[in-house]
Amino acid sequence: MRLSAMPSTKNLLKSLADSLHASALVLWVGSLWTLGYLVAPVLFATLADKTLAGNLAGKMFQVGGWLGLGCFVLLTVLRLAREGGAFLRRLDFWLLLLMALIAAANLFGIQPLMAAMKADAWPRDVMQSVMRERFAAWHGVSSILYLVQSLCGLVLAARLVRR
Repeated sequence: MRLSAMPSTKNLLKSLADSLHASALVLWVGSLWTLGYLVAPVLFATLADKTLAGNLAGKMFQVGGWLGLGCFVLLTVLRLAREGGAFLRRLDFWLLLLMALIAAANLFGIQPLMAAMKADAWPRDVMQSVMRERFAAWHGVSSILYLVQSLCGLVLAARLVRR
């Protein structure tokens, strides 16, 4: 192979960064859709113990939230390195930021609140306690935010494919 035919180091790094970006986005968005719309429903449909299903789903959503925040940091760093401050004015940045804010709201706000309600209801199941309606309301808020996050991820994935 001639030296002139070899890819430059700059092109290799750009290609690696692009591949890492695509992989991180697919990992985050894929985990959102897999956990929220496949794994959690299967848990509740399969397990007779709905408390166990809820606890397992909650733990998986927690791990997924941390994964999302990590992907947000990686995606933002990669895009800032490539595009500079111009990235902060692009729709992709704002969709990523909204997704990260929703992940943070669920991780640090809604999930701990719901866990506290479960703990306060113990030894009864929260859905068999006086906190049932409050828990269901927060679960609904969390579900709507999760749907928004999932749809933002779908838009980002579609935009990535169009590049």
